[in-house]
Amino acid sequence: MPKRLSDLNSDRSHVSGIANCLRTWSYQGVDVVIIGCGRVGSGLANALSNEGHNVVVLDKSSRAFRRLSSSFQGRTIVGSGFDRDSLEDAGATSADALAAVTSGDNSNILCARIARENYKIPQVVARIYDPRRAEIYQRLGIPTVATVTWTIDQVRRWLIPSKATASWTDASATLHVVEQPLPPQWAGRKLSGLEIPGKIKLIGVNRAGVVRLDTQDLVGQERDLLQLAVLAGSEEDLVHHLESSIS
Repeated sequence: MPKRLSDLNSDRSHVSGIANCLRTWSYQGVDVVIIGCGRVGSGLANALSNEGHNVVVLDKSSRAFRRLSSSFQGRTIVGSGFDRDSLEDAGATSADALAAVTSGDNSNILCARIARENYKIPQVVARIYDPRRAEIYQRLGIPTVATVTWTIDQVRRWLIPSKATASWTDASATLHVVEQPLPPQWAGRKLSGLEIPGKIKLIGVNRAGVVRLDTQDLVGQERDLLQLAVLAGSEEDLVHHLESSIS
């Protein structure tokens, strides 16, 4: 049956969101494992490969790899996301990021937990079809992308860093709200230090699925998701500030 236009648009948005969720704090050459080569998995693999990242796609069916573009530069492996040999062949022992984007919620969560708990992969995200379950797993520290409520751009902000990307812009295009994962070097530090007077203001922190607005004395923790108000033209200042070493 032909896909509806709304389904295709949803797939495109999920690819972009998942890529952002797998974001790390290296600009290029990130080692990414993708479990599942459906429309979202293949779109994600193509996008990350085109950006110069090292991508391995794992799927139970070799036919699924036909969805990959001719420009795809990564590797493909026929196997299961639960199988240790398959995962290690895909590079799970040294991967920077993993996305579980098969068609099954339970499979994706299991793959994500194995990646996080057994292989200590820093950036892990699971695609979840049921938004209610997605919220539960988010609270357990497993980033999830719910088909109904998330977009691909949101996922990319977790996976691969580029420049600061606005999730909201005011009508005059002078004020942006930017979501960024907390860089590792800011964990254990007061988040008020992220602000640049007149340019950048920290307005909220999403911690394990709970948004905090009392940011003035809040100390950063791993996997915090920052919400920052940024004046137009200050995006690069934000990127450099987030990456700067702290004395």
